[in-house]
Amino acid sequence: MEKPIKLKVITINESETIALAEKLVKIFPKGTIITLTGDLGAGKTHFVKGLAHGLGAKELVTSPTFTIMNIYESGAMPIYHFDMYRLSSCEEAEEMGFEEYFDSKTLDGLTVVEWPENVKGLINVPHINVNIVKGENGQRQIFVGREG
Repeated sequence: MEKPIKLKVITINESETIALAEKLVKIFPKGTIITLTGDLGAGKTHFVKGLAHGLGAKELVTSPTFTIMNIYESGAMPIYHFDMYRLSSCEEAEEMGFEEYFDSKTLDGLTVVEWPENVKGLINVPHINVNIVKGENGQRQIFVGREG
């Protein structure tokens, strides 16, 4: 049985949040599913920027709020970046054909999901949850743990 990942890190600005994700992505194997939770503006997309940069991706990382999914393929492995903010159920995501990105056995890269609470039940496999909590003066508390 794998040891659970439990980590709490405080960052003081966006650059530190990005740098943390750059380091963490080195321990995530192909097939890892990562959920990102936190309020609007907490830094979830900045965290994804760090993951992509850590894998050597060259694409511009932006929030897929309106497209729902962005794919970054130029790095060591692809990142499938979802923003479920505009969805209201697991069934809605399944109707869009997203379930294939949540099978850790066949996934050829990383799946990263912002606002996973909007599609409860879609992710039924062990995954990494990153919770980002805004503090004062740009500070963030970042909690990383295994779930499922």
